[in-house]
Amino acid sequence: MSQPAISIVIPTCNGMATLPALLDAIASQEIDGRVEVVAVDSASGDGTRELLRARADRVIEIAADEFDHGLTRNLGVEHARGDLVVLMVQDALPASKTWLASLVAPFTGDPSIAGSFARQRPRDDASAITRYYAQRATAAAPSPRVVAVDRATFEGLHPMARLDLCTFDNVCSCIRRSVWQRHPFKSTPIGEDIEWAREVLLAGHRLAYVPDSVVIHSHDRPARYELARTYVLHHQLFALLGVRTIPLLSGLARAIAWSIGMHLRCQRGEPRTGGTLAGTYRAIALAFAWPLGQYLGALYAARGWKLGRWARV
Repeated sequence: MSQPAISIVIPTCNGMATLPALLDAIASQEIDGRVEVVAVDSASGDGTRELLRARADRVIEIAADEFDHGLTRNLGVEHARGDLVVLMVQDALPASKTWLASLVAPFTGDPSIAGSFARQRPRDDASAITRYYAQRATAAAPSPRVVAVDRATFEGLHPMARLDLCTFDNVCSCIRRSVWQRHPFKSTPIGEDIEWAREVLLAGHRLAYVPDSVVIHSHDRPARYELARTYVLHHQLFALLGVRTIPLLSGLARAIAWSIGMHLRCQRGEPRTGGTLAGTYRAIALAFAWPLGQYLGALYAARGWKLGRWARV
């Protein structure tokens, strides 16, 4: 069989609700060259492994407790054969038949490009609160960009400017395999994409954001999970970039108050849950969860404290 031009690596775990549509979308892409699919499955028990054995080119099986955001992706890339490797999550859905061609386009004729990432559009059934934040993310911007920075300039930047430069999202990204061989992902509880972006930028490479490549992806998770995830993420962001979005208790109080007001305004517009007690409770719970996770995550990192029991999200 001919060498694939592009490999698509998908970490999976009990993904039958979304994987069939993702695999169908991959198969329908209009692109020159052969595309292979490599899956790394974490002990699925819902038929995911059987589906992948029938439709993926390669399936690597690991135990559920072996999953690591960086190392599991490394394992998939190790088994991939394409010069360009697309990293996906199992619940992201390409929005068009040109998604893949658009994502890999920045690499053509520009060897300085180490990676690209796609635009994300929330699901049609996403809550108003989720849509509010999704529309303001870097991965929702309408304009393309290519970023580069030298180390001296990077070190002189404000932490939030560093974060803006290093924004990279493995929900849907593409990396150059030759760059990955020199700069594999690190073992990490979260944020392997941002850590990798920082490393390759400081090594002299460039990163592209491609809004013409669109995937549909969003989550409406419980507030308790969002608290844990935000805590872990902001612990990492401080360690990597010095980011501390809410350094003081007074700022935390203001952030929670602002979030409560904004969330309740969003919630009132929900057609199904706008006036329900459960919907209101969730809106308020998230207004506490996200700011508190930011505050605690950076505080623990600044003081050198370990992540603790929330280390796996």
